Formats: sequence, C-alpha cells, structure tokens
Amino acid sequence: MTVTYVLGAPLGDVSAQRRFLDLGPDHPSRSGIVEIVCLVDGDIVEEAEIRPGASHRSAEKLFEVRDYRAVLALANRHDWQAPFAGELGAALAIEVALRLTPPPRATWLRTVLAEHARLHSHLGFLSVVPAKLAPDAGVAREVHAAREALREQLAELSGNRIHPMVCRLGGLSVDADQQWLDAEVQLAERVARLALELRALLVQADLPRGVAVIDPGIARTYGVTGPAARAAGIDTDLRRSAPYLAYADLDVSALPVTDHPGDAASRLLAWADELESTCSLLASAVQGTTVEDGPVSVKLPKVMRVPVGDTYVAHEAPLGRAGWWLVSRGEKVPWRLKLRTASFSHMAALEAVLPGTHVADLPLALASVGYVVGDLAK
Repeated sequence: MTVTYVLGAPLGDVSAQRRFLDLGPDHPSRSGIVEIVCLVDGDIVEEAEIRPGASHRSAEKLFEVRDYRAVLALANRHDWQAPFAGELGAALAIEVALRLTPPPRATWLRTVLAEHARLHSHLGFLSVVPAKLAPDAGVAREVHAAREALREQLAELSGNRIHPMVCRLGGLSVDADQQWLDAEVQLAERVARLALELRALLVQADLPRGVAVIDPGIARTYGVTGPAARAAGIDTDLRRSAPYLAYADLDVSALPVTDHPGDAASRLLAWADELESTCSLLASAVQGTTVEDGPVSVKLPKVMRVPVGDTYVAHEAPLGRAGWWLVSRGEKVPWRLKLRTASFSHMAALEAVLPGTHVADLPLALASVGYVVGDLAK
C-alpha cells in the first residue's frame, strides 16, 4: 500500500492513503509542505520518496539581481529557525572576496549572535521531545517560553524578533550594551538547565533503538553534517576544524562528538548535548566582547564591486555545514551565489534510511533529522 505522510498539523483530508504527522506546535515541521510517499508492507516502510512540494523560492536567482548589501537581507530568510546564520554566511563570503576584515568587537558579537541562533534552532527541533516523544506539559511550556525569550532578546538588540538583519559588510549595524550582554548570559543559563531536562526525558523515554540509522558511510555519501553526523561519531564541526569568527579564541574542545550508532534516538541526544555546550560557548563569547571595545563596522564605498573571481566559504550553521560559493565578474551584483544547505543533504539521507522503519517509529525518525523548508527548497 502507498501512503503519503504529510509533515505538519492536519489541514486537509485525512485518509488511509494520506496521513498527517504532527511533531508538535513548536517543531519547525509545522510549516508543512513536505510530503513523504511511502510504500508500506504491513507496518514496515519498504520505500520512501521525499517531496518538498511547491516551495522553491529562487533565492539563488534573486541574489543575481541584488547588490551586495541587499544580498544579506535576502540570505537572512531561507532558514527561518536561524536567520542570523544566513546573513552571516553571505557576509563572510563577500568579505573574503573583498579582503575585508571587520573590527574585533564586531567579530565577537557575531559569534554571540551565531550561538544565539543555534540555541533557538536546536530548541525548536527538540520541542518534539516533551510535546510528543516523552510527553511532559511543564517542559513543553518551558521550551516554548525559552524560544519566546530568545526572540524577545533578539528584538531588544535589532528591533526584530525573527529576522535580525544586523549583519553588514565589514561588521554589524548595531552594538550591544552591557545590559543586553548580561541578559544574554542569564538566558543561556536558563536554556542550559532546560537542556538537562530534555536529555533526562530522552533517557527516561527509552526510545526504540536502531531507527533510521545514518552511519558514517551514509553520512559521507549524502553529505550529512552537524549534530546528525556527530551522533554517528563524525567530527564535522567547522568551529573546531576550521575556526572562523572568534572560535579560535574560545574553548571548542568540549563540543560533543558521540560514539552512538547514529540512529534517531542518538541524534536527539546529540542535539540535547549540543544545546548545553552551546550555552557555555555563548557565555564565553559574551565574555570576549567585554575585552574588545571599539567600532562594530567599517566605512564602505557607496558602490560595492567584488573583484573578478570565485570564493567559497563554509560555516557551521545550526543544522550543519552551510556553504557559499560566490562568483563575481566585477559587477555590482553577483554573477552566481550558490548555496550548500544542510537541510537538502539531510532529507536526501532520510529518504535512503527510512526503508525498514516501523510505521509507528516514523515520528521519531522524522523528528531526528533537522530541516527547514526554506533551507530545503531554496
């Protein structure tokens, strides 16, 4: 029998051939659109096909008609769980091409905001734990409240709860005062306590093992990175292997890489562990801003032109490696700006590992592989 599973809250017809998988009100899959068409024999998935739906946003083509300043605002929008990661990646690629170095304080603040975005993203995906996998209404409320607090904290700095749009070529558009930085540390401490609660729920739930295993071979074949790869023992963290921003001056040795088998339960545990370590890293980055005073931007010419050539930059976005390939012909706009997104690789791998999964374990399998629709169909 062929069954279509739709990720998101039920919005249409539900039948034996069309079923909805709701992973909770705070989970990023709530945006819907993604369908998984499965050939099911009894209660076992034999084949699976991922269908992202009509969600292509043509971001890469739009980059080609935006000047380099406007590119940053557009790049902000494809991963709406961590928008700052998008604007940061575009800025890093263009700055490398321009041989432009931001002021030290801007670099430290960018590091703070990058880890802030990671907390928001990780909490969103882990929200499935108290909402569905190990139901706990109190922890579910706290996850929602913590994500809301992260948004409000971002609004205090940028004026926008979701899309900060504070990256500028050569730095940032805003500086953070000490009051905001102190609040950021307090928020990180709050999330760190929540990370321990989420991990305890995962351990107590005794989730099925061996579900949708992404082992090192599959991870390398499909380009799986981020927590999903680290759950299989692969150290792909660019903050450690190829430090950028201020990561070379931070202790990144404690960022977790596990010896788990790379199954769905392992990936959720890896997320919880990384949530806790991110809180510590964020607090250290805040400390770095206190020793770096000065400007957060540089003066730029009215018209920006990138020298002829191509540039590739990758950074560690919350879901995994994000790559930016910039090709310039010396104009005011990119000739090509190609994105390498973690979401695309992860969903391709999921299609390969779903066969053999019990239908009852599909929510666990799908919840453990991170994707954002805008990041998937960019």
